[in-house]
Order: sequence, then structure tokens, then C-alpha cells
Amino acid sequence: MPRKPIPLISTYELQPSTPAPYTPDDAYGDVKPRTFWQYLPALAVVILILLPHPSYLIMLVDYHLRTRNDPIAFTIHLIIAYTLTFLAFSSFIICISRDPGVVQQPEVSDEDTHALLTPADDDFLSPGKWCRKCWAPKPERTHHCSTCGRCVLKMDHHCPWMASKCIGYNTYPAFVHFLVSCTLLALYIAVVSIFALIYAFSNPYALANPSSTPIHEIFLAFDGLIFLLVMGSFLGYHIYLISTNQTTVENISHFFLLRYLPSPSEESTSDAQPTSRRPLAFPPMEHELSYQQRTLVRAAHGAIHIYDLGFSQNWAQVYGWSGRRGWMNKLLNGGSS
Repeated sequence: MPRKPIPLISTYELQPSTPAPYTPDDAYGDVKPRTFWQYLPALAVVILILLPHPSYLIMLVDYHLRTRNDPIAFTIHLIIAYTLTFLAFSSFIICISRDPGVVQQPEVSDEDTHALLTPADDDFLSPGKWCRKCWAPKPERTHHCSTCGRCVLKMDHHCPWMASKCIGYNTYPAFVHFLVSCTLLALYIAVVSIFALIYAFSNPYALANPSSTPIHEIFLAFDGLIFLLVMGSFLGYHIYLISTNQTTVENISHFFLLRYLPSPSEESTSDAQPTSRRPLAFPPMEHELSYQQRTLVRAAHGAIHIYDLGFSQNWAQVYGWSGRRGWMNKLLNGGSS
């Protein structure tokens, strides 16, 4: 039997996303107040999702009821389209209403704080140790968002389209669910519109409303293909990230691996000291590396996935299923319990 892959970095066990009720006091950091203009991109998302529906209804009525006289097909297309729309809105609401990833502030005394900041650990580049902006402990794979002014557990990225909120541990399953729903909705509307458009050009005199129906069909086909290209590409990228157990922040940080280099021994450090004008920082900084070294680090970053647990375990870690078919329920409801 093939051996299960062992991640290069051992982290805490991620549990299924069952977040407790969130209050602003739960998160540490200088959380910035929200303004109304931060919700405008989210309003634009709602408008873009609802924009094709008037034309879609006109096309279904003119083509399937008045032209083809097929109420069964009309009902099926109506149910499928609005089921996908409902799924997209449900996951969208989860992303903008749920806290992305609360990093609970532990109650530590001054002695404990001093122990956390010993000279050996006094390195803000060291992963999972200390956030110098929140001035609090930072668990592994936690990142500080300068826009939100706080640390987010397993932060993927800051999304202005989701009411200018971060996508993190608690909301990433719903975010991927939103991408899947929007991609399937765009694909479905485009396919239905293209078939109706082909019929309109093949039988122009059979249409009940030949003056406006083809215009709506052209608009829907073009709109669906554009959204399919955009959302489908974004979805494919996140499928790759989940399959390799990466976040967007980790994937675009080409020199992320430098933080996990083994500490050099004192002998090698002392031997290398006379050959350079100044000692390298540890971990080494990007600007301290030569062009060949930076090229090697970029190549290693694309080939080494330090959190990879294997395809099935990576997906189970994101969606939190335990049974063989547990992924079905999680994918349907956006990763929520």
C-alpha cells in the first residue's frame, strides 16, 4: 500500500468549522472601524448576480412557453438556475457575516510575556510565535491583515468584494462554495442561452417574439461566458491551493520557505564570518540573496508544499468531514455545520 505523505511542518489539528458567536472583543489587534463604502463592492456583487435574471426569465417564457410550449423544461430550468442563485447567496452571506478566524487572546502575565520573548525567540519573522503589530501570540499559519488591523487564523487573502473582509479559517469553505455556485450558474445560463440562440437563428419565423428574444439570448450567452471565464479560473486556482494545502498568501510568497530553514551551527557561522562584509540575517532576507539563489528559492517554493497531507486529507482539513461521503453535505451547505 502507498504510504501517506508526511507534511514537512507539523501544525495543530484543524477541527471542523463550528465557530462560536463572535464579538469584537474576541479578536486582538487594533481593529479598524468599518465604513459604508467598504460595503459598496459587496453591493456590486449582488447586482452582478441578479443582473442576468430579468433577461433569463424573458428568454424562458418566450422560448420554452410561447415558442416551444414546453412547461416542464421551463420549470426545470427555472428551478436549477434559482437553486444555484440561492446557494451562491447563502455562501456569500456567510463570508460577509461570519468572522474569518478569531485568534483568541490568551491571558498571560508579564512573566509569561517575557518568557515568550526570550532572545532565542525574539524574531518577528519566525512563524507562529509573535505578532509585533497586535503585540500578542500568533499561531502557525496566522497572518496580520493591515487593512483590517488584526490577525486572522489561516488567512487566505483580504477580499474587498466580500464587504472588505478577510477570507480565513472560518470563511474559506464558504468562499470556495461561492465560487463553485457562481461558476455553475454562469455555465448553466450560458449553455441554456446558446441552445436557445441556435434555435432562434435556425427557425427565425417560429419565434413568438423574434424582435427581442435573440437580443436577450445573446446578452445571456456573452454574460455567462465572461463570468465562467473569470470565476472558473479563480475556482481552478483555489482547487489547486486546497489540493496542495496552501493559502493564497503562502502561494504568492515565493520566499516563504526561508522562514523554515534549519538554524546554522555556530561553527559554520564562525567560518563563514570572515568571507563576507556583514553576516546574513537568519532567516536570510530576500535582498541578501544573489540572483541564482532567488531563482532556486522560487523553484523550490513551487515544488515543496510544507503542509501537504495528501489530496483527500487536504480537502478534509478545509471542510472538516470525517466519513467517506461527508464531503457531500459540506459542499452543499458551504462548509457550515
